[in-house]
Parts: sequence; C-alpha cells; structure tokens
Amino acid sequence: MEAVERILIGDRCEILVSDRLPSPLLPPRRGHPPSRVVVLSQPGRVAEVAAAVADRIEQDDASSGSPGVEVHTVGIPDRDEAKTLGVAEELYRHLDRLRVDRYDTIVGVGGGAATDLAGFVASTWLRGVETVYVPTTLLGAVDAAIGGKTGVNREGKNQIGTFRHPRRVVVSIDVLRSLPRGLLIEGMAETLKAGLIGDSRLAEILEEHGLESPLPEVVTRAVKVKAGVVAEDFFETGRRAILNYGHTIGHAVETAIGMPHGHAVAIGMVAAGAVSAEKAGYPYQLRQREMITALGLPVQSPPVDRSVIMELLGRDKKRRGGPLPKMVLLEDFGKPVVVDVSSRDVEIGLTAIGL
Repeated sequence: MEAVERILIGDRCEILVSDRLPSPLLPPRRGHPPSRVVVLSQPGRVAEVAAAVADRIEQDDASSGSPGVEVHTVGIPDRDEAKTLGVAEELYRHLDRLRVDRYDTIVGVGGGAATDLAGFVASTWLRGVETVYVPTTLLGAVDAAIGGKTGVNREGKNQIGTFRHPRRVVVSIDVLRSLPRGLLIEGMAETLKAGLIGDSRLAEILEEHGLESPLPEVVTRAVKVKAGVVAEDFFETGRRAILNYGHTIGHAVETAIGMPHGHAVAIGMVAAGAVSAEKAGYPYQLRQREMITALGLPVQSPPVDRSVIMELLGRDKKRRGGPLPKMVLLEDFGKPVVVDVSSRDVEIGLTAIGL
C-alpha cells in the first residue's frame, strides 16, 4: 500500500499527499452517498488528469457494493479566464441540467483558478454542495487549493468569493512530477514563502537543492505550514494574514502587468524583504533574493508606472480604513509580523524591484 500523508484542518478539511491518486478518491460520506459527481477540468494535460480522476471515481463506485454514481466531466477555460462570473453562470446551467443536488459532489481538477472557481460555484449552488480538489500545479497544491478561499475576479483579483473548505484536497506527487518546468518554477514561489514564514528547514532545503528539491518533502512541509495557519484563523481576522508575505506589492504588480501569480509573488517577496530590512531589521534580504533567483524566479518587475501600483494598493481588498493595506514583513526566518506601512516604505520596496 502506498504511503499517504493525511493533514487535517480541524474537522472541516483533509489534505491527502500521496504518490498517486488514492483510492477511494472521494471522502467517506455518512448517510446519503452522492448520486452525481461533476468533474471540472481545464484543457491540455489537466484533461488527462481529470480523465484519470473520473476513472478512479467510477472504479471506486463499482467496487463499493452499491454502485450507481454518475460521473460527468465539464470543461472550463485555463488560468484566470476561468475565474469570471460568466463562466460561473455557465456552470450553474450545467448543474441545473444535470439536476445536481446538495448530496452530490463537485471535483475541481486543475490549477488554482480551477479550484477557486469550483469552490465558488459549489459554495453558492443550493447554498453549498461537497467539493473535492485535485490540484495539478505546485502552486495549487501548496497554496490555492488549501484554506477555503473561493472566488472569481471582477476588476480585481477575487473580488467576489466565499470562505468554504473543500471536504478533501488530493495532492498526487506523480501529477506534480509531470509538470512543465515553467509551472514547477512558478509554484516554488509559494513553497518558498511557506518556508520563510513558518518552516526554516523548508527554506533551507529549497536553498540547498533548488528545483531538484525532493517534492514529497517540500510539498508536505509547505502544506503543513498553510494548514496550520488556516486552522487558527479561517476567516483571516488575525494570524492568517501572514500568508500574504510578498502578496501586497506582488498582487499589484500581477494585476498591472498580467504576469503569472508565482512570478508576481517572487517579485513581491523581494519588495517585502527590502521593507523588512528597513523596518523590521530583517538580516536576510540579500540571502532571500539569492534563494529566489536560484529557483529561476524573477526579482525585478517589468516596467510599470509607480502611480499605477499605488492606485492598486489603495484598492487592495485587505485594506482597512487607511490609504494603504498592512504589509507582512519578516524579522527573521519564521518570524513574520503584520504592520502598517507608509508611502515611503512602499517606495523602498518598489525601488528594490526596479520600479
């Protein structure tokens, strides 16, 4: 029997990290089992994973002793093209046609956009149906699929969304090993962030081995960091804010430039590292920058006017009252703090990334 690491977020969600797709793939259901399972799939290599997921669910059902589940696969667009109200509306039409009810299950297969969308649709259809996520990117596995944040974009990222945990997250190391190099690099940003804020050994492993780091260990460690923080603060009213290290300026750059999320977070961590050195005495600004570079991630932003970044920061959904959102800074590896920042602090961060 293959090893399966089981990580719990209270009694709300379980995360399975295993070599391959586990069996049974769906979580046990007390009482009424699902009659219909809807698998949402992005195109390309994700469609192959989604087909394997659908097959596994059907095989599990056939061996259950009381088979009868219908499995339907529905395609959705790639990346953030999936995260719109228009796509959500189309999915509602599919669910209506299939007569999906509260006892059924929606399975989101794909990157962070797929799981964000699946969770949003599932949490709003009939006020909530069970969801299972199968992330197919490193970024999704260690970050987007964990924590119960769902949403679609409007003028900004995730302006419309809900807090609702999936019942289960299935992380297959085999799926992650087949990632194109670009997607592996992008996911390393959130993996490194997890190490910097909550697991110094994880940061050291990434520093020592770079892209050759052992995936089972780094994924499990990163997942445990996020799951632990989320378990303490599901609705992001306190400690959960530390997960935004690198995201404040990073999200603004991402929106302004339209660059991949992981690259934007890497750039945002460079900015946050510079502000941390100035404001919190962080001794590892340069070391952190070298770690980011060694993972193949960018440390400089493409050209964009500072005024655009400042405007986006002023519209940040995490801003509370003041003109700028709070920033997560580091005093040391594993010692994050959430502080108010001034325009001058932000300028220090922007200078560090070439803006």
